[in-house]
Amino acid sequence: MAPKEQKTKEAKALAAANSGKNKEKVNNMVLFDKPVYDKMLVEVPKYKMVTPSILSDRLRINGSLARAAIQELHSKGLIRPVVLHASQQIYTRVTQAS
Repeated sequence: MAPKEQKTKEAKALAAANSGKNKEKVNNMVLFDKPVYDKMLVEVPKYKMVTPSILSDRLRINGSLARAAIQELHSKGLIRPVVLHASQQIYTRVTQAS
């Protein structure tokens, strides 16, 4: 059996960097622009479940902006709360029966 080839520290670091284990940085918006705000007003009230994490993922906005958007939609009567807890708020669309 042939002896293993010894890698330098630089080669090991390069291999680790290229292994794909690095998490991608997401660039979520911190302020609404007009198209995203309009999309929020039209599409979000149609979602079956509305949480800050869902809004953050679908609209590419940060968490604090998602929480503010949920408060605005709730104040306009477009969504209603299902569970309100200190760590997670879950809302749903307003149906005709309720």
